[in-house]
Amino acid sequence: MPFSLGQRWISDTETDLGLGTVVAIDVRMVTMLFPACGENRMYAINDAPVTRVMFNPGDVISSHEDWELEVESVSEQDGLLVYHGKRLDTEEETSLKETFLNHFIKLNKPQERLFAGQIDKIGRFNLRYQALMHQFSQRRSPLRGLGSGRIGLIPHQLHIAHEVGNRHAPRVLLADEVGLGKTIEAGMIIQQQWLSGRAARILILVPDALIHQWLVEMLRRFNLHFALFDEERCVEAFADSANPFDTEQLVLCSLDFITKKRKRFEQLADSDWDLLVVDEAHHLVWDAERPSRAYEVVEALAEEIPGVLLLTATPDQQGHESHFARLRLLDPERFYDYDAFLAEEEEYRPLAEAAEALLAETPLDAAARARLTPFMDGEEHASLETPEQRRALLARLLDHHGTGRLLFRNTRQAIKGFPSRRLHTHPLPLPTQYKTAIRVAGLMGSHQDTAAQALQALYPEEIYRQFEGGDSSWTQFDSRVDWLLDYLKENRNNKVLIITAKAGVALALEEVLRTREGIRGTVFHEGMSLLERDKAAAYFAQQEGGAQVMICSEIGSEGRNFQFSHQLVLFDLPLNPDLLEQRIGRLDRIGQQHDIDIHVPYLEDTAQQALTLWYEQGMDAFSKPNAVGQPVYQQVSERLLELLAGHGQDSEALAQLIEDTRTLTQTLISQMEQGRDRLLELNSSGALQQHNLAEQLAKTDEDPTLAIFAIKLFDEVGVHQDDKGENAIVLRPTEQMLVPNFPGLPEDGASITFDRHTALGRDDLQFLSWDHPMIRGGIDLVLGSEIGTTSVAILKNKALPVGTQFVEPIFVAESAHHAQLYRFLPPAPIRLLLDKNGNNLADKVSFDAFDKQLSPVNRHLGSKLVNASQAVIHQQLQAAVPMAESQMEQLVEQARERMHAAMGQELSRLQQLAKVNPNVRQSEIDHLQELKAELDNLLSHTRLKLDAIRFIVVSHQ
Repeated sequence: MPFSLGQRWISDTETDLGLGTVVAIDVRMVTMLFPACGENRMYAINDAPVTRVMFNPGDVISSHEDWELEVESVSEQDGLLVYHGKRLDTEEETSLKETFLNHFIKLNKPQERLFAGQIDKIGRFNLRYQALMHQFSQRRSPLRGLGSGRIGLIPHQLHIAHEVGNRHAPRVLLADEVGLGKTIEAGMIIQQQWLSGRAARILILVPDALIHQWLVEMLRRFNLHFALFDEERCVEAFADSANPFDTEQLVLCSLDFITKKRKRFEQLADSDWDLLVVDEAHHLVWDAERPSRAYEVVEALAEEIPGVLLLTATPDQQGHESHFARLRLLDPERFYDYDAFLAEEEEYRPLAEAAEALLAETPLDAAARARLTPFMDGEEHASLETPEQRRALLARLLDHHGTGRLLFRNTRQAIKGFPSRRLHTHPLPLPTQYKTAIRVAGLMGSHQDTAAQALQALYPEEIYRQFEGGDSSWTQFDSRVDWLLDYLKENRNNKVLIITAKAGVALALEEVLRTREGIRGTVFHEGMSLLERDKAAAYFAQQEGGAQVMICSEIGSEGRNFQFSHQLVLFDLPLNPDLLEQRIGRLDRIGQQHDIDIHVPYLEDTAQQALTLWYEQGMDAFSKPNAVGQPVYQQVSERLLELLAGHGQDSEALAQLIEDTRTLTQTLISQMEQGRDRLLELNSSGALQQHNLAEQLAKTDEDPTLAIFAIKLFDEVGVHQDDKGENAIVLRPTEQMLVPNFPGLPEDGASITFDRHTALGRDDLQFLSWDHPMIRGGIDLVLGSEIGTTSVAILKNKALPVGTQFVEPIFVAESAHHAQLYRFLPPAPIRLLLDKNGNNLADKVSFDAFDKQLSPVNRHLGSKLVNASQAVIHQQLQAAVPMAESQMEQLVEQARERMHAAMGQELSRLQQLAKVNPNVRQSEIDHLQELKAELDNLLSHTRLKLDAIRFIVVSHQ
């Protein structure tokens, strides 16, 4: 290896030293100074682990004085390289000896790293190419973000999310009935808007009671880390910004907090947001004279924020005028007058009747045709006899008329797939100890109001503990405990979910089950950390050796689904009908495979019995969801609370209350049914759509490509993997990782699964999809670094002469970063495979087939092979550029055609819709026109860069 004083070399083993300069040479040793760090190294001349730094024409290099030279030619003088070319700052022709190269030059271009001997393992080159290909295909996917969450593939949810999530600044009201998944729909929409770049800052406002549920749902289901803002967080954030809400992109906040703190509301309004989400929107009470403070707050925000999602299961709960007011929040120009809104609804009523006629399988009579004629756009003579013809007309009617673009409402009556419910009541004797405690409490509690007395009467164990101390001795005589033990022993093969109001009761029951009968159980309550809750839920979900019983406090009815169980025990009952439905809804969900058995043990002649009978006989709340439960409760609550405060002793009052409740429930349900809009239900469910989103996503789930790529990614980066069976893998960071921290992987590791079914049953497992932060972060880690940018390999093929060389460059065609452009042309890999004559063999030899024939070489040998062929490699790379540019031009033109077709079709559709449906906003049309022009311009500025190089030499050994 010939050394000369002043030559520049780089260490193969310590690349962070920068450029080294030869400062001393003797018979056996060479000394190099690395000025960038002030270090000296001595190497044996015959085996020095260093590589000569040599640049080629076309490269731009920096001098020690920081001016740059574009190399035009290279010569040699006294053993030193001299670079000739033009200075970029003065444009004068000059020369630069290698001795005077900048010490801090970073060899980050693939060709620079290859020629400097910085050669990666062959597997990392493969990983980089696969990362490029997967990123390209996923960013172009029309289903991106739709099925990547921990969700079941439910058709109506996917339809709504797909329809709304792909819009610019969507403004819609999601009004599905309880149990149909509004929060999941909202989460999918949020995720699509976030991943696509349509929404970079998102604000969620919810009632206090739902803060935890939303935080958990967004994190566990969609891997979206929302920051919870309250007064304490605002004070802390003030250190980073004058406006605390500017410190986070994803913000979750209590609506109550914002309405009560004017300063915080003003700061919230001053911050820039792309999407506003408001849950329980029926609480936004409005009338023309005095709107509620909550309504005014949301109205002020909705005027400034482009995208708005309102969620409510009961859009008419506060009256039809309040329903109009929520639509007014979405489009105040469109819904400006309530009377005009009512008149328009009347105009649409014949349309709903016409839809009913199309849905019927019987031939259309003259009356039905007459109802359809005004909506057929001059096609009144068209044949409508086949299902396909009727479906096509219905789809057009849905698109052109009514509030279908603003309002989505699915009902259980329209959506199939729910289980039946079976109620089992268990009247039990009231223990003497409770009788005494209740009597004493009655004498001492006269100072309490009726509501407090009613609530106390429902929990006799709490009354007993107030007088006897805070231990759990009540479990020794409570007849409900004895019944529960017997029931669990008889159902040892069933998973049983028990829900009770108090965490203390849950803990006491778990101790009794464990100590008296050895029943495996776990608890789930608000005093546990999120990790502890996950472990408890996983223990319950585990089929082999898991818990038979999970005992939840009231928090167990929020945010978690245990539909692998179909046995539910309500150890006590809540006063709120919606809370009762939430409890049952943990099991009664789409996807439940069994009918649900609901067991209600209650103590006879107590408030528990009265409340059970009122729910069962007055509201029929156990056998099916009651959409009018809350308004019914509000109307009779005064009488109910008075009855419960008296421990349900007045049988005549109870009978009359049950009868009045039954009548009121039937009346409200009848009114609701009369207002049922079948056209709206069809539009909301996606029943007429030809694309089967659930089926497409199911096929994606079955594809093993993701799992194969992820395992290779973890292997190459150095993440430890431990297969735990049951589709579960434990990942742990190691000291051998290529980076200090792997994106999304905690320091103590994480348990993951690639199987959707497994993920739905186990909250302790992260569900890895292409959009999971760990996968996206891993791809960004590889492509944003030098991992795999160079490689040298041996091809053992006796059909080719020894020494035959190939260069395999990977180019990337990329334009300015724009999320919408990625739908048509994300950074696109272009692979070439050049022989010594400059012929491109990539079309004839696939990457995978070629990669399997290659053998790795160590860095030292690889560096020697590259140095010996540097001139040839440089020529081949120069020949590759015009070939890659030609392919890039084809990709750009294809992307332009797809963009014009897709956006032109959507623009034409919206323009036609706007003529008949005022719900189409002009801002949507304007945005599409502007976006189309912007993307055209960006496509014209697509550029090519060399991303990676592999050099291959043929050998017969």
